[in-house]
Amino acid sequence: MSTGQSDGPSIHSSMADDEVMSELVKMLVSEISDRIQTLRSAFDAKDGELLNRTAHQLKGAFGSYGFEALTEPAALLEQSSKKWPDNLQRIEEELNTLASLCQRLSASPAPSH
Repeated sequence: MSTGQSDGPSIHSSMADDEVMSELVKMLVSEISDRIQTLRSAFDAKDGELLNRTAHQLKGAFGSYGFEALTEPAALLEQSSKKWPDNLQRIEEELNTLASLCQRLSASPAPSH
């Protein structure tokens, strides 16, 4: 199910231009595909605990590394996955939304206006 959110503008970290944090931001962006795959694999394997733990880790990483726009979608997935296996459709929708948003992550600083 496509939410269309991957078609939007790039999502930049508020810390991408910080000399110290920029390397951590780049690392998170480079690893995000693997993290999303972990979420999808956990969902497919019906491993609600792994799904919840990974969503929780991503929520913290997004907040810590300046990707505030992704903190809430990760938190929603974390909360829904605590009720595993209830609301599987909702969990899948939230996972797809988060995955689509993650496709827009950029490690570069936001363009100046």
